[in-house]
Amino acid sequence: MDELLEVQGLKKFFGGVAALRDGCFRLRAGSVHALCGGNGAGKSTFLKILMGIHKRDAGSIRRRGQEVDFSSPADALASGIAIIEQELSPIPHMTVAENIYLGREPSTRFGGIDFKTMNQNAQRLLDQLEFKIRANQYMMHLSMAQMQLVEIAKALSHDAEVIFMDEPTSAIGEKEAQQLFKTIERLKATGKGVVYVSHRLSEIFQIADSYTVFRDGSYIGSGNLADVDRPSLIKMIVGRELGEEYVKTNVPTDIVGLEVTNLTAPGKVEDISFEVKQGEIFGIYGLMGSGRTEIFNCIFGLDKIEKGEIKLHGEPITISKPADAMKHGIAFVTEDRKVTGLNLSDSVRGNIALASLPELSPNFVMRRRHEKVASREMTSRFAIKAAQDTMLVSGLSGGNQQKVVLGKWFLRNPKILLLDEPTRGVDVGAKREIYRVMCEFAAAGGTVVMISSEIDEVLGMSDRILVMRDGKSAGVHARADTDAQVLVHLST
Repeated sequence: MDELLEVQGLKKFFGGVAALRDGCFRLRAGSVHALCGGNGAGKSTFLKILMGIHKRDAGSIRRRGQEVDFSSPADALASGIAIIEQELSPIPHMTVAENIYLGREPSTRFGGIDFKTMNQNAQRLLDQLEFKIRANQYMMHLSMAQMQLVEIAKALSHDAEVIFMDEPTSAIGEKEAQQLFKTIERLKATGKGVVYVSHRLSEIFQIADSYTVFRDGSYIGSGNLADVDRPSLIKMIVGRELGEEYVKTNVPTDIVGLEVTNLTAPGKVEDISFEVKQGEIFGIYGLMGSGRTEIFNCIFGLDKIEKGEIKLHGEPITISKPADAMKHGIAFVTEDRKVTGLNLSDSVRGNIALASLPELSPNFVMRRRHEKVASREMTSRFAIKAAQDTMLVSGLSGGNQQKVVLGKWFLRNPKILLLDEPTRGVDVGAKREIYRVMCEFAAAGGTVVMISSEIDEVLGMSDRILVMRDGKSAGVHARADTDAQVLVHLST
């Protein structure tokens, strides 16, 4: 096959620190190549160099055999390379069509923007991709998952020959992911090359033809996926044997920690009832728009409840705002840590203290010594890898950022832990650590409710599973009595 892209010996240093020591890679026409590695492996730096965002310090990049040196993303696009980025950057007060064709708007003969043609082109593209989104919708009215689909459509609108997909399914459900995989197959059939970056190994084995592994900024190896199994690939990624992926050490008790009865929020969820025992990990599974996150929003006081009852340890409680939920010992790890979980312009220490400001700053004066001690305790407990806790949290890897979010909530000693996509965008090693935290919390008498769009994760970590469909419950099933096929059937 023709080589669309060949990279040798790519290096990049930031302030004398090597972010990429030896980036090597080859992409063939008509193939999907998985770029694998843990958080901090150098994948993002590698992609940014190829897209002209960072300047390489050494190494060569060849595009169809010709040496190239992109100084901007526009150069990369002009060479037929596009990217679907993990970090979304929508312009909320513009429409879907305007976001897709930003800077490339069709014009009328008088020089103005031809909105009719732009909307038609955008809608045609969305329909081809089978994305249920209207081109004239404003981005601010879309869910995070829908915004991710728009980002995918935007990249594909360039008709590039090489497409980088950086965690493209991190914010979308199983149904939308399968639609994306169909699109990838069509791209392969037309001779295009796809570079697929994902921590979800099940996806990699489903759609990729070949792989390359980076670790600690260095090239580790590559090959055909047909020649490697999951444990071997994990060992290459983390550098050691990881053992069983889902290790459960919690045992549910007979004591009910959280009870939800007939929970209803118009247009979001209807008549939802379930109970979660102390010591239990209770999973919630459903497709995008099924009402999964809305359940958590209602419990945490973010969405108004029309009717229904919430009980903690058998006692009815009233929650009208997040502060009420927090006073009752409820913690909520949201699905998008960068938007709703962290203050990216603040330090690791500042973020860990964020949910405990009333306790750490009585009379509106921060007790710095207490803040420092609390930060050190959580940094140590969750093994947060940071040069110092005064560094900006934005400089951490995805896995370490998620640990900061957990540290923020565990500082409050919660009794109920609501986890919405807790392992989204983190590597297999960090996933294991998060699973350990969940089990230890439950084993100590805590109550865990976890939303996940990863079927393997739901089945691997949950004791029982609530399946959601169209804002309603499709039943609660014991882990031992269900499988992936049942969950998909119930959720669609």
